[in-house]
Amino acid sequence: MRPELQLALIGYGLAGRVFHAPLIQHTPGLALHSVVSSQRDTLLRTFSDVHIRATAQEVFDDPAVDAVVIATPNEQHAPLAIAALAAGKHVLVDKPFAVTVDEAEQVLAAARSAGRIATVFQNRRFDADFLTLQALLAEGTLGDIAECHAHFDRYRPQVRERWREQDGPGSGLWYDLGPHLLDQMLVLFGCPQAIDADLAVQREGGSGVDYFHAVLHYPRHRAIVHAGSLVAAPAPRFAVHGTRASWIKHGLDVQEAQLRRGVAPGAPGWGIDPHHGELLHCDAEDNVQRSTVDNLPGDYRRLYADFAAAMQDEGEPTVSAQQALQVMRLLQAGMDSARQGRRVQVG
Repeated sequence: MRPELQLALIGYGLAGRVFHAPLIQHTPGLALHSVVSSQRDTLLRTFSDVHIRATAQEVFDDPAVDAVVIATPNEQHAPLAIAALAAGKHVLVDKPFAVTVDEAEQVLAAARSAGRIATVFQNRRFDADFLTLQALLAEGTLGDIAECHAHFDRYRPQVRERWREQDGPGSGLWYDLGPHLLDQMLVLFGCPQAIDADLAVQREGGSGVDYFHAVLHYPRHRAIVHAGSLVAAPAPRFAVHGTRASWIKHGLDVQEAQLRRGVAPGAPGWGIDPHHGELLHCDAEDNVQRSTVDNLPGDYRRLYADFAAAMQDEGEPTVSAQQALQVMRLLQAGMDSARQGRRVQVG
């Protein structure tokens, strides 16, 4: 058997603690070698076989580390990724890949120069409902798509004291949830021709974007991505309408909630979303026929498994360099659209 690939995690906030550390530890072929964080005492109580480092340079200089996972505030993503690549490490960056398109291009150029992999953590590709929607489209169940609505709504009326909710580089909901929804639409439909985006600050005392509504323009259909922070009664997670049928899905994938509760990835019931979608179509007399569509199982570990295979020259990472760059271009185009109050061409 091959030795496990050794991964170092930089950052132990929400993303590092809830998502990356447990996923690395429960993906076959990978081992969590090091964690870079100022929370030394907490980490020593949490881990017995992981190196606790004070600085990123310590893992860059460690020849035992094969790859670095970056789960820091967004404005640090590109500088840390470039430094890790220069040290000969493969890199997986939490979304967003960078703060600007220029930064993203610099990271990818550094990866090419180093002959190493640079990819981004788009775990929502392995949501149960998204995998189910992909299957429905591949089977032609919905026919030609006219509209695809994807919502990621929350009810969080109080602005919290954390960098994600402040007005800073790469902060706000557009850079937090926007990358997930935009990436999903790119996977389903490819790059749109244009984007028309509305970004807003709706909460009292807020300074960072906490609402967005963007329409992606394709030749014949539209994809609408939406997120709000004051939505106590959320819309369907997905509402997809085609020439043959519509598919409506309520509720979020369960894996984030499972991780927050401390459920080990791969445990019984892992990734099984009980919020099944509904298929609707009309018969010749315009009577609506309804049926339930069971969700395929989700599993965020698949992204890490793909990363491991790519590092061993046995496959490709889940998110290609081109796809990582496309999401960054859409994020920037959406910012331009909202600021200029007009539709912006992107493809």
